[in-house]
Order: sequence, then C-alpha cells, then structure tokens
Amino acid sequence: MRNPSPGRTGRPRSAAADAAILAATRDALVELGWSKLTMGDVSARAGVAKTTLYRRWAGKSELVVDAVAELFDSLELPDRGSLEADIEYVVLRFAELLRRPEARTALMAVVSESTRDEALRDRIRSAIVDRQKRLVVLGRERAQARGELPYEEDEFLASRTTDLIFDVIAGTVVHRALVSSEPVDELWVATFTALLMHGLRGPAAA
Repeated sequence: MRNPSPGRTGRPRSAAADAAILAATRDALVELGWSKLTMGDVSARAGVAKTTLYRRWAGKSELVVDAVAELFDSLELPDRGSLEADIEYVVLRFAELLRRPEARTALMAVVSESTRDEALRDRIRSAIVDRQKRLVVLGRERAQARGELPYEEDEFLASRTTDLIFDVIAGTVVHRALVSSEPVDELWVATFTALLMHGLRGPAAA
C-alpha cells in the first residue's frame, strides 16, 4: 500500500479505508473493465467520498496499480528446505493468484494501458515489480546459506542476477497463465523448476 505523498497534511490515513478502496477498485474493474472504470464507481462501492480517493491517489492509474500491488504483496516464501522446493512453492502460489478474476483483470488492464503511458510503466515497476523482487532476494540468500548457490561479491552483478531470475520466473508464469491460458499445475511447475535449476543441458549425469 502506498505511502501518503510528502507535504500532504490532514487526518491520518485509515488502513481499513485503504483496504476497502483497493478491494472496491478490483471488483469494479472486473465488472466494468478499464475503460469504463471511474473514481466515482470506486468511491460509491467503497462507501467513501470521491475527495477521499483524490487525497490518496492522483487518478485511476495510480489507484489500479496499488490495487494490483496489494494482491501481490500477499505472496510469501516460507523456507521449504531447498531452492527447488522454494521455487515450486512460490510459482504455484503465484499461479493461484493469477487465477483469481480480480488479479487477472487488473494485471492485464494495467499492463495494456502502460504500453501508452510511460508514467504508469514506472509506477508498475516501483509498486509491483521492484517490491516482488524481495522474494528472489530472500530465496537466493537462503540457497546461498545452504550452499546451493555461490555468493556474488559484486553488488551490481548480484542485482542483475536478481533481475534476470525475476524476469524469467514472473514472465514465464504470466505468459503461461494469462497469454497462453494453459494450466500451471504441479507437473508443469516441476518441469519448469528443473529447467530453471539445470538449464537446457539437464541435470549432470551421475
């Protein structure tokens, strides 16, 4: 959930009101679609004044991105004991999230709109992409501590590796689930994880 803009004053924001507004945004988007969605629709569904929305979000684009970001912020990566198990777990949870109508509709809407709006692309990057890279960082740190992955001393290269891992996993799952509309089931996830772990050459012969 985004922080209040610097310099804005007034009553403290209510977490409950924010949650209700973001939930109402997702519901309205599923029902109306991006083009018909208005701040008025959201305020009516959430039971708040339209001015309340504009005190928190400058417009529809910011609001919808934050509504999507809240869904992805719920993703967690419990320690499953191995890098392979960690990857399989988070990919399955991510796929489950993408099966929810509000997640599918909202994500596809903001991605489509962002092709014409550079500011929206920047907001998607900061509010969704960059925040979700925390899962990659956590998974790599655990794997390094277990001795499954080498440490990278160069911070720039480590950051580049994190970006690449995120792009490969998130991009593949989103394409599979939302573009190809194919199932992301346990068999597919296990095959994908094996490819990610061992590359195109496959596991080394015993």
